[in-house]
Amino acid sequence: MEWKHKHLLTIEQLSKEDIEYILETAVSFKEISVRSVKKVPTLRGKTIVNFFCEPSTRTRMSFELAAKRLSADMLNVVSSSSSLSKGESLKDTARNIEAMKVDMIIIRHSMPGSAQLLADCVSCSVINAGDGPHEHPTQGLLDAYTIKEKKGRIQGLKVLIVGDIAHSRVARSNIWTLKKLGADVTVVGPSTLIPAEIEKMGVNVSYYLDEEIPKADVINILRIQRERQDRNFFPTLREYIQLFGVSEARLKNAKKDLLIMHPGPANRGVEIDPAVADGPYSVILDQVTNGIAVRMAVLYLVSSVGSSKKVKMKS
Repeated sequence: MEWKHKHLLTIEQLSKEDIEYILETAVSFKEISVRSVKKVPTLRGKTIVNFFCEPSTRTRMSFELAAKRLSADMLNVVSSSSSLSKGESLKDTARNIEAMKVDMIIIRHSMPGSAQLLADCVSCSVINAGDGPHEHPTQGLLDAYTIKEKKGRIQGLKVLIVGDIAHSRVARSNIWTLKKLGADVTVVGPSTLIPAEIEKMGVNVSYYLDEEIPKADVINILRIQRERQDRNFFPTLREYIQLFGVSEARLKNAKKDLLIMHPGPANRGVEIDPAVADGPYSVILDQVTNGIAVRMAVLYLVSSVGSSKKVKMKS
């Protein structure tokens, strides 16, 4: 298959074949992470900018490591130290970054559509690292990679996405990815945190976590995003924990090979109990590890479009 996308802005834009191609490519790159020398010359000479206008640890570091392991030159820019803090528009900042002859911009921003805005005004490639509550494409991809790595398949699996669906870009990217790969997806949470008409995305909706757990192959637990909420969507955290917090007691009827996932950072003791986060079902740290391989695959594939010379995948 030939990769044809200059940008990675949404999972919605990708076909099933595109997604499978990224996941297959990531398998080869994961092998690099276990070498004594964790570096290949694949993107030598390329310049990539990490442009993060929201706080991030995992995603920013993951992209930075991915770029460096591919031998690209990486520059980190945060909004607090950029001209955005002086009133410059996002568009003008991006154009000035591009004028320095960079090859790719990875953007995280609180505004939905910000990645598309950049892609429309610059000629270099753009990768969406999260645009408000809209999408987080590489998180959806690394979650799918982790499920497939552990289960051997995605087709036909029952996946629960639990928590703050309304404000979650992770939920949307996971839904698009998993549905295109044939999973049966159910979103679970308080009615105030389930978007209206989300069934149109092909998912089931449930408000009763205890009824869904025994049927689940995978549970992806979302963080309660208080910073994205402009009002209280449930009475108290205590009530949320009682109804939707994933605890050891709540998993007593779960399948023996259940996978517990969380995109991080986790509110331990709220949406997930510490014993579950660190327990035998958890693949949370595997998600972090796999994120580097998936992002290496994305950087490699996106950089290959319009490149003047064919990039070599391995040394």
